[in-house]
Amino acid sequence: MEFFDNCPDVSGRSDFYFSCFGIKMAFKNHDFNDLVRLEQLRHIETGQAKTLSYAGVANMESYPVSGFSYAAFLERLLDRAHHLIHDNHLDDVLQQPEKLFIRAGRIILVLAAVLGGLAAINATGDAATLNIYWLLVVLLGFNFFSMVLWGIGITLNVQGLSSGIAAQLARWLPFRIRKKEKDSISTLAARAWWETCLFGSVGKWRTSMLTHQFWLVYLLAGSGALVLLMLARQYDFVWGTTLLPENSLPELTQFLATPMQLIGLTAPDSQQIAASRIGAGVQDAIIRNAWAEFLMGALIVYGILPRLILTLFAFLMLKLSEYRYKLDLYLPYYVTLRQNLITNEFVASVIDHDPGIVQEHPIPVIEQGRNQSFPEAALTIGIELDNHIIWPKGMICQENVADQETLMRTVEMIRKSRHALLIGVAAHRLPDRGVQRIIKKLIALTSGQIWLVLLQNNAAIPITESRKQAWFRLAQACAIPAEHVIS
Repeated sequence: MEFFDNCPDVSGRSDFYFSCFGIKMAFKNHDFNDLVRLEQLRHIETGQAKTLSYAGVANMESYPVSGFSYAAFLERLLDRAHHLIHDNHLDDVLQQPEKLFIRAGRIILVLAAVLGGLAAINATGDAATLNIYWLLVVLLGFNFFSMVLWGIGITLNVQGLSSGIAAQLARWLPFRIRKKEKDSISTLAARAWWETCLFGSVGKWRTSMLTHQFWLVYLLAGSGALVLLMLARQYDFVWGTTLLPENSLPELTQFLATPMQLIGLTAPDSQQIAASRIGAGVQDAIIRNAWAEFLMGALIVYGILPRLILTLFAFLMLKLSEYRYKLDLYLPYYVTLRQNLITNEFVASVIDHDPGIVQEHPIPVIEQGRNQSFPEAALTIGIELDNHIIWPKGMICQENVADQETLMRTVEMIRKSRHALLIGVAAHRLPDRGVQRIIKKLIALTSGQIWLVLLQNNAAIPITESRKQAWFRLAQACAIPAEHVIS
């Protein structure tokens, strides 16, 4: 497992980070694999933290880095993950789920080759006469139906339709085997890999690519079996219909042959098509060769080539979705690590305050543990706070939004201010849609940074994880960065 040891320091320079490492990701799939490892460690530490050794990461948490950026935080997470994996010998455990999926995919592709060959053999049978359109329906019909379902699934974002039965089996089987095991480190690592790589946008394109590979191998195997059969035996190609008009199938043949002629493949002419009608008589070698070339051209143009294009498209979309993948920093696990690994330093003060309120100036740095700090200048607003709420020392609430009148006054204050907005909320309450609407409205009026402060009635009682997680999800819904939520 490689990390970014050879790259320059990019702390606070996220634009350089993504330009530098985005190139690596596109060609080596490097960064996404690292994010998968972080997700695997999150599942392991959440479920089996007591079994891991933390000797290698103790010094990292003792010396947090100042200043938050996604690039700096990710660099610290990767460094921490490197120590955890090395100290606990987790390399093989973390790589095992991917190996199982690759093995299952190979089994699926072998099955596709067998099915394609059997389909061609059964369609030809022992007869010396082949119905050309029945053969095309057998080899291309299910493939075309699968492409239609995949297109509907991608358009409507229904992963069950876009992935197909084969890809669903490759995704489900190893996970089902692991699920029966006890929640060991290997099981948690497998579950994390499955959730990250086989679900969501990444999983949609990964299973789509496997689906297209399945049908591509199916068509290639069927085409190869047909070539071998036609090399070893002589077949006459015929066509016929009972319900359709007599000219329908000849016209269809000419229509299907048009794109083949653009790439240099020949097709039967009108006389050869008429001579191939069932009961028309014995065919010569020229007619048989024309129909054989038409058959192989149809398989290439309407089967193999579209599947190859869709496979390449799914591959590129997979790489793009992996490039865009980001960790959910609002999860309690990453919030805790952010507080341990990253620290911010500010000199806090409040401006645009009520003239009738005497304010200490400047306000000293306010911290409640690591990474708990306020911006240098901010307009301080409360949302439905009671009189028992404890504000940090030196902070003065300039307005408490409790009704329509106070909301209008707050809106006017924000419009006049050009500085950061600091919003205090009661952490002991669960956030509701009313609070979320107020916060969104206030955020829409300010051009500065937004900070959400979780306040308590009793500072000695810690905020429960469920309440903290609920407020972090509200912050995410209101587009407040996770590093700007302070408890």
